Amino acid sequence: MRILVLGAGKMGSFFLDLLSFEHEMAVFEKDPKRMRFTYNCQRFTTLGEIAEFNPELVINAVTVKYTIPAFEEVMPYISDDCIISDISSVKTGLKVFYEHSGHRYVSTHPMFGPTFANLNQLSEENAIIIKEGDYMGRIFFKDLYSKLGLNIYEYTFEEHDKTVAYSLSIPFVSTFVFAAVMKHQDAPGTTFKRHMKIAKGVLSEDDYLLQEILFNPYTHDQVTQIRTELKELLEIIDTKDADGMKRYLGKIRGHVKE
Repeated sequence: MRILVLGAGKMGSFFLDLLSFEHEMAVFEKDPKRMRFTYNCQRFTTLGEIAEFNPELVINAVTVKYTIPAFEEVMPYISDDCIISDISSVKTGLKVFYEHSGHRYVSTHPMFGPTFANLNQLSEENAIIIKEGDYMGRIFFKDLYSKLGLNIYEYTFEEHDKTVAYSLSIPFVSTFVFAAVMKHQDAPGTTFKRHMKIAKGVLSEDDYLLQEILFNPYTHDQVTQIRTELKELLEIIDTKDADGMKRYLGKIRGHVKE
């Protein structure tokens, strides 16, 4: 299959490398310097080259802010039969865009990023495939993710957004709070150092990505829940309620018990 990847960032390069041994690959990237470490693929910097390549599948791996604009830019240069796809962690506006695009489409979310995941060992990582979309496109990504050993879940766009609101907004907001109140430690403990590593990783993400995850319509209720729990914990601390603390610890240990 002829596959075009939009964007030569970390995830774009990951998919290029992953697919290059079984498919004819190309990458479209306006900044030639970002393509220095792409291999086994054709490198495009102009839209005319895309038309000549005539891709059968487009994988949009650009920064989430530019996902839809990138599609709109290349669509005049791909055939009507070409399947378009994204791997975005934020699906805002994509359902409506796809339904009016005139193309078959598939939307997935590999729920691992290059910041924390070991891209060579993904058996403990997850991926979401959106139920709406082209059947063959979904099968392509399902086979691909299965070969990586990923745990695959199939959700609608709405179910995806609800899942992301829970799985990303809660740890992100918790990390923001940690970073907001932290002070430099000359001799940090192990727990502090681990939290610091997570904070640096989260805060290295694109600002627009963080914004869109937190602006997810389902995020508000999750953040409100954090505020409620903090209020309960603060009351226990202020009253030095030993029994209350024991009950609270029992409750939260039950939440993280495997």
